[in-house]
Amino acid sequence: MATTPYDAVLIVSFGGPEGPADVVPFLENVLRGKNVPRERMLEVAHHYEQFGGVSPLNAQNRALIEALEVELAEHGPRLPVYFGNRNWHPLLPDTLRHMRDDGVKRALAFFTSAYSSYSGCRQYREDIERAQNEVGPDAPQIDKLRAFFNHPGFIRPMVERVREALGAIPQERRAAARLVFTAHSIPLAMAANCRYESQLREASRLVAAALEHDPWQVVYQSRSGPPSQPWLEPDVGDCLQALGAEGATDIVVVPIGFLSDHMEIMFDLDTEARQLCEQLGLNMVRARTVGSHPDFVRMIRELIQERMEGGERPALGDIGPSHDVCPMDCCLSGRPIL
Repeated sequence: MATTPYDAVLIVSFGGPEGPADVVPFLENVLRGKNVPRERMLEVAHHYEQFGGVSPLNAQNRALIEALEVELAEHGPRLPVYFGNRNWHPLLPDTLRHMRDDGVKRALAFFTSAYSSYSGCRQYREDIERAQNEVGPDAPQIDKLRAFFNHPGFIRPMVERVREALGAIPQERRAAARLVFTAHSIPLAMAANCRYESQLREASRLVAAALEHDPWQVVYQSRSGPPSQPWLEPDVGDCLQALGAEGATDIVVVPIGFLSDHMEIMFDLDTEARQLCEQLGLNMVRARTVGSHPDFVRMIRELIQERMEGGERPALGDIGPSHDVCPMDCCLSGRPIL
């Protein structure tokens, strides 16, 4: 018997433009309230323009939702799946209105981030709260599923993705290939208030250990703050420069901090990092993200069942499963309170 009644699932994500006309309004949503010069925003807009003004993120999230709907229909629980974004359509307030109109009272939310941080957890919870306030007293209650950085359903597909990437390197050079795990950098003040770094390192360690592959390291990418603000390092570009100077030959870049191939991967890794590797004479192979891998989709279903029915809470390694309900001081932004 279910311990807590839920009548829907909500997939919560960042959002992305789906055409050239969307790019600037989307970036204005992303940067609202942040001290980012318009020149920098237009520079980022140019990144999107190189790909037709379309981020693949929404399409990939829809593919994930479609796969999850099939998984839930076949194995239960039979819950409808909704989709809401922080920065672009479908926006969370519109989705919560739709859920309210459909009679949804209480839903479980899956955030498209495996790790605990302000940007990947608390900010989404704040987004949902604002959307609930906008919709009004009849807005559905939303409970977040736990972080899954060490769940077998995330780690095992990532092991498969990295093994596939290693397979693209000639066998005689494969053992010496460097594994470079990447994730979005965040300000040090933000990192000090969450477990982002330790969770990333543990997920990377679990993947490398399963492959029995060494050496490996965690690096960061896509920083967007002013130079005066310290962010997590080393930067992926600096790492590649150092590996080139050491005489490395083959690099497998593993974007373990991301679930799908969106702009931070298409531009920052597949374009800029690859060009840098070509200049340095490095053979770069980029591992695919987890995407809608069947084991990952099954993991989402298992997280839903775990929350509704209790029972086993799978987690690899020594850290154990993350909490279900975030503490009040969990994943603070690190920004001063004005």
